[in-house]
Amino acid sequence: MNALIISAVWGVLMMFSGILLKRHFLIRNLAVIGLVVLLVSDLLEMSGTVFFKMDVKGMILFDRFALFFDAIIFAATLIYFFLSAKDMEKIGVNYAEYFALIFFILCGITLVASFQSLLILFLGVEIISIPLYILTGSEKKNLKSNEASLKYLLLGAFSTAIMLMGIALIYGAVGSFMSQQITIAKTPYSALLIAGMILLLFSMAFKASIVPFHFWAPDVYDGAPTVFASFMATIVKAASFIAFIRLFNDSFGGMKPEWQMWMAVLTAATLFIGNITAVFQQSVKRMLAYSSVAQAGFMMFSLYAMNSDATEGLLLYIAAYSLATLGIFAVLNKMNDHTFDGFNGFAKSQPLVAAATAICLLSLAGIPLTGGFLSKFYMLRAAVNTGKDIWLVVFAVIMAAVSVYYYFRLIQAMYFREGNSHTVQFTQPFKWTMVAVAACVILLGIFPNLLLYWLYF
Repeated sequence: MNALIISAVWGVLMMFSGILLKRHFLIRNLAVIGLVVLLVSDLLEMSGTVFFKMDVKGMILFDRFALFFDAIIFAATLIYFFLSAKDMEKIGVNYAEYFALIFFILCGITLVASFQSLLILFLGVEIISIPLYILTGSEKKNLKSNEASLKYLLLGAFSTAIMLMGIALIYGAVGSFMSQQITIAKTPYSALLIAGMILLLFSMAFKASIVPFHFWAPDVYDGAPTVFASFMATIVKAASFIAFIRLFNDSFGGMKPEWQMWMAVLTAATLFIGNITAVFQQSVKRMLAYSSVAQAGFMMFSLYAMNSDATEGLLLYIAAYSLATLGIFAVLNKMNDHTFDGFNGFAKSQPLVAAATAICLLSLAGIPLTGGFLSKFYMLRAAVNTGKDIWLVVFAVIMAAVSVYYYFRLIQAMYFREGNSHTVQFTQPFKWTMVAVAACVILLGIFPNLLLYWLYF
């Protein structure tokens, strides 16, 4: 509850900061302070200190899992600000409003991580989505940004309509929006309940860019300003998966035999389409967009398995994936050429940044001693422990091997190809932040309990 109230209030404060504060660095500092306050308040709530006590009629549950996930998201957003907040100045004049929208998105994320009512899920998803439509089209003079925003808005509205129809059908079948009431629905399950579950599955698959509902993601990520695309591909995607797993664990856990095979098929399709399509991309930004679809395939194992390994693996995956992807996007945002050739010889001109970028790429590829490797291992182990569909685990390993090609293609361009001297200059704080990100990625790969310890502490 602490983070929910503070994020909403701080979002309003950031809106007024555009009028009261004329210097951009003051606005940035205020946003960073707000995130630190959010993170500290969330950690305090994990220890039992609640500042705001409200009777929510059981519709929201701030359990340890939700609070721990929120802490990871706030920490990742803080790193995002350190890496990319200054680059928002290039997008437009509404600098303070960008931060306000991000805080409102964080408010929505706290809702989808804690909902116990389908109405709260709907509100949380919309509070996340509407600011994203604005951020996607914030580069007003760029036609690709305008097109991406329009496409995202139309398809997002369509998926929201499907979600509302699913919620209506479930209410008709159960007579309640509460997760507990849906869970104890009598068997055999009614056609209305199964139809509602399928519609919610389709809607949430769209939000998480799961194949075949992924077609919007590459175009939106490619058209959106790079500084906001990184936020969408990491923090927002993580929120989609937490909402997904909350929904099917809390509401449809009793129906697992009915939907588990659906999850297996969606996982395999997402891994295949995401990885194979990424191989043929010539733009690094578009490659990362399809790569995020492929990474979503691995996160789907948490939904398929739904056990303790899956829970721990998802949290570790979110942390490792967010760190690595934020780092790569931050570097890409400062490059003039977003093609693979634009990175030719990058290691010679910027050895420190290139090394940090390479570590992030290795993590996304799942190379040992990185957080990406261990998080993939947790996901595969969770699937193996179900004792079903071993073919899916074997297929995922093959697809992970395919992903090595396009990630190493960028490393090859940086280290083994000659290119023109890079004129892009990186500040010392940015370089050391990238080094810190790379170090955290390695630490997660060697000592994952540094993170997971807080889930049970």
